[in-house]
Amino acid sequence: MRPQADIEGCRVAHDLLRSVVADLGDAEVRRASKLPGWSVGHVLTHLARNAEAMCRRIDAAVRSEVIDQYEGGRAGRAAEIEAGANRDAAALRNDATSWSLTLDDLFQSLPDEVWARPVRTVAGDEHPVALLPFMRWWEVEVHLVDLGLTIRSSDWTDSLVNKALPRLLAGLPGRADERELMAWLLGRGPAPELQPWR
Repeated sequence: MRPQADIEGCRVAHDLLRSVVADLGDAEVRRASKLPGWSVGHVLTHLARNAEAMCRRIDAAVRSEVIDQYEGGRAGRAAEIEAGANRDAAALRNDATSWSLTLDDLFQSLPDEVWARPVRTVAGDEHPVALLPFMRWWEVEVHLVDLGLTIRSSDWTDSLVNKALPRLLAGLPGRADERELMAWLLGRGPAPELQPWR
């Protein structure tokens, strides 16, 4: 069950993250990101807390335990991001990149039997540890675009798009009126309003 291709995709995305943020200064981390209400510092803090949450859940899975993704759920996640977003650039860079390296090391060293064990999402769903490398890879590549720095959606790797796009397309009927969605796909109507992706 070891998802080696996803582990490698995640590692490459983490390398790109380190490269993109290596020279960010205090003025740049205060700039608005492409996410409404979030600065670059918010996005970097989110990436750090996301990696930390994965490490915590994997450590729990090693002990055959299942814990919440974020302490305090969605509200706890939001509070941690808000609390960390206004740190100086060096602290933000170090937080995001050090947790990424820790997660890479954890993925590489994880015993085979742990990959099938469950972890819990912030929504309360459970899935195997084996999905985490892909989820992190997706998270990092998407948020590199959200930073609004040098990476664009056209830079997303083919391997990520080939794996992520079918999942996104499969979820469309739950995010829009199905008739409006069908009309749009057939070129017979405007793009429907989509409910937030979760």
